[in-house]
Amino acid sequence: MSSIRPTARASDEAAPARLPGTGRAVALLVLVALGTLIPLLGPSAALHGTGEAAAPGAGGIGLLRAVLFAALSVPLGELFVHRLARRLPGVPPERPRSWAAPAAAAGFAAALGLAAVVSAGDLIPHGLGQIDVGGLYGSRDGRLALLEVNGFLLAALCALARRPAAQVWPLAAVVVAEALRAHPTTEQNAPAGSGLTLVHLTCAALWAGGLLHALRLVGLWRGSPAGAALLGRYARVAAVLSAAVTATGVCSALRRMPSATILDQLTTTAYGRTLLAKVVLVAAVALLALSARIRLSRAADPLTASVPGRAEVVALGAVVAVSGLLTALPVPIRWS
Repeated sequence: MSSIRPTARASDEAAPARLPGTGRAVALLVLVALGTLIPLLGPSAALHGTGEAAAPGAGGIGLLRAVLFAALSVPLGELFVHRLARRLPGVPPERPRSWAAPAAAAGFAAALGLAAVVSAGDLIPHGLGQIDVGGLYGSRDGRLALLEVNGFLLAALCALARRPAAQVWPLAAVVVAEALRAHPTTEQNAPAGSGLTLVHLTCAALWAGGLLHALRLVGLWRGSPAGAALLGRYARVAAVLSAAVTATGVCSALRRMPSATILDQLTTTAYGRTLLAKVVLVAAVALLALSARIRLSRAADPLTASVPGRAEVVALGAVVAVSGLLTALPVPIRWS
C-alpha cells in the first residue's frame, strides 16, 4: 500500500503541471488567429476614405508576407540566442525543441504562394492554369520569388539534418531577395533603399526571434542563474538592434514620404496610416523593453523581467503582422 501512495502523489502533482503548457498553447493559437486578422482585414480599414485602391488580394498577400517575416525571425532568433548562451558560464545543457524546421516549412509555403502570385501577373491565381512557373525565370521579381522559395526549402533541410548553423546562408539569401524585391530598379536610388531594408529586416528578425527563444530558454532553465544572465546579455544586444530598426525605419519612411508631407500622408494615405500604427506598436515594444531592463537591474528576482518580455513578444508579433500589411498597400505618391 505504501508503494502506491507516492505514485498517486506523483500523478496528482504531474496533472497540474500540464495545464500551464496547455494554456500557453491555447493562448498562442488565439494570438496567431487574431494576428492573421491584421493583414486580412487591414487593407479595407487603411484605405477607407483615402481614394486609393489596393491591388486585388491585398489581404492575402499581406498575410503571406507576415508569415514569411515570422518564418525568418524564428530560426534566426534561435541561432542568435544560442550563440549568446554559449558564451555564458554554467549554462544548463537543456535546450527547448527547435522551431526552426516548422518555421522554415511555413516560410516555404508562404514564399510558394507569393511566387504563384508573381507568376500570375501579381494577381491572386484562381486555378493552376493561371500559374506560369516557367515565366518566373523571365522577370526580376520572379527570380527573387524563386530564390525565397529555395532559400526556405534549404533552411528546412538543414534544420531537419540537424545542421542548424548551415541555415544562416539560405536564410540570408531570403533576406537579400526580400530587400531587393521591395525596391524595384525603377525606384529612385534603389540600392540605398535595398540596403536600408536589408539592415531593417535582419535586425528586426534577430530582435523578435531572439526574444522569443530567450524566453523559452529562461523558462526551461527555471532556477538557474544562467537564465538571468542570458536575459541581461540579450537585452544589451537588443538595445542596439532596436536602435538600428528605428533608424532604418525612419530613413525608409522619409524616402517614401518626404519630411514636408509626411505628417499629412500619415493620416490621408493607407500606407501612412499603417506606418503610424506600426510606429505606435514599436513605441509600446520599447516601453515594455524598458520595463524589462529596469526589472533586470533592480528587481530582487531578475527573472521577473520575463513578464514584460512575454508582452513584448506579443507586441512584436503584431508589428510583424502590420509589416506584412504594409508591403501589400499602395506606396504613397511623392508630393512635391
